[in-house]
Parts: sequence; C-alpha cells; structure tokens
Amino acid sequence: QVQLAESGGGLVQPGGTLSLSCTVSRSFNNLGAQAWYRQRPGNARERVVAIGRSGTTVYSDAVKGRFTASRDLAKNTLSLQMNNLKPDDTAVYYCATQRQFRPFPPTEATTDWWGPGTQVTVSA
Repeated sequence: QVQLAESGGGLVQPGGTLSLSCTVSRSFNNLGAQAWYRQRPGNARERVVAIGRSGTTVYSDAVKGRFTASRDLAKNTLSLQMNNLKPDDTAVYYCATQRQFRPFPPTEATTDWWGPGTQVTVSA
C-alpha cells in the first residue's frame, strides 16, 4: 500500500499563483508514473499532468504553459506550480501514482493509489 498526501491548497485571486505538494510513502524508483488530477464542481475528474518514470511530462491543454510539475526523487515528493490561475481552475486537486509496469500516460483506470485531495479556489 502507498500513501499520498497533498498540501498547499487554498484561496487565491485570479491571476495569482499557488504551489501544491504531495508526499509519497514509497520511492519513485519502485513505482510507475505519477499524475496530478483535478475535479472541478459538476465535472468528472480529469488529469492535469502526468509525470513518467524518466521525468517526461504530459500536460492537459487547459493548463499547458501555466502549470509546472516536478518531482524530488530524494524526498519522494511531487510539486505542482500553478501560475496565472483562473476561476475555472477551481477544483479539488489529487496526486496519484501507478504501480510499476503500467502503461504511460496514466488514466484513472490504470492508477493505483490516490491522495485525499486538496481544495483550490480561484476567486476575487
């Protein structure tokens, strides 16, 4: 079993920035890909960015150019830097990871462990 825990959510004004972090209880060397997902009010959960074992990233069109994902392999942490936030970015954000040997990029169906989520609200 792998535990994940997000932190850093909150309220921010449009155009503002926010950084999310996620601690993972297992070394990335023993896992597959990681990803950040979000669920906006009234919408299905969607993948924001996938991070492969080699560090390859795949961003959704909605956040490309505004969000940056990274990993700290020594600390087993993920980060999501969110710039130029928009009201439409309001959502619960989840970090997630696959077990090894799953296909990339991950989907909800091929993701094995999830954090509980953190709320991000973009509002004036």
